Amino acid sequence: MSPRQITVLGECVADAFAEPASASGELALRVLPGGGPANTAVSLARLGTPARFLARLSDDVFGRLFRAHLETSGVDLSSAVRAAEPSTLAVAELDAQGRAAFSFHAQNTADWQWTARELARVDLSATACVHTGSLALVREPGAAVVEDFLAAAAPHATISIDPNVRPLLVHPDVYRARLAHWCGLADVLRLSEDDLELLLPGTPPEEACDLWHAAGARLVVITRGGDGALASLAGERVEVPAVQTTVADTVGAGDSFTAGLLHHLGVRGLLGGRLAETRLDDIAEACRFATRVAALTCSVAGPNPPWQSQLEQFAAADRV
Repeated sequence: MSPRQITVLGECVADAFAEPASASGELALRVLPGGGPANTAVSLARLGTPARFLARLSDDVFGRLFRAHLETSGVDLSSAVRAAEPSTLAVAELDAQGRAAFSFHAQNTADWQWTARELARVDLSATACVHTGSLALVREPGAAVVEDFLAAAAPHATISIDPNVRPLLVHPDVYRARLAHWCGLADVLRLSEDDLELLLPGTPPEEACDLWHAAGARLVVITRGGDGALASLAGERVEVPAVQTTVADTVGAGDSFTAGLLHHLGVRGLLGGRLAETRLDDIAEACRFATRVAALTCSVAGPNPPWQSQLEQFAAADRV
């Protein structure tokens, strides 16, 4: 089955990675297009799902980089807004395990300035799923507008949310205050174990899943890096191991996992409603697919998710 369109709403961020400089007293930066929602849209498109990205893209040097990257990956930008504000910049430092710590330059940038008028123009009649999350859901003045857009979309499309907590920019209390409301909107809640610790410190994953189910989310998936993922469908649980790979860095891995999960569900015709007909076996299979997508993303530098052809080659090599 050909998957129906998935609409992704959120930010596109310039991810700047420090590199060795040619002279002392200098800092060289390698800039790649990133941002959680943008990474998810790119990954969906490369996997073969029609992916439309609702973004506010600046016309500055970073905005032009974003647009070229998204369009080359096959993302539909027909509903993107040309923004007068500058792009958001994030400077990343990698630890020995390839995990990134970001510092953000995001004051009054384009990504957070959504207006109700801009999103009122969006036609969702062909959309099976709306995915959003990260800073677009918590940075004002646009956050409330994004929440209203999700509420309007929920009767017609599956809603997927990835909180992607960024404590350096927004205090976790802001996420905590809104999370129950998001669960009331969301059919799919995907977050990392780091997000879980920031949102509910010391809470066992199974207990957190039950709390979020009670608030309204039917499917909760917690990704655990090298330990795989825990998926909970209305309280039924399954654990899926990670796929072993040589890790260049983990930037964009969670976003790619989300894309793999949604793509797999979409191919099987399970998106477009409240996941009422979805079984735990369906979720387990989708998570296993998503771990392969995430593993390939980890095997290269930066947020660079695989194309469908690369995934097929990876699967074939794994069977040998």
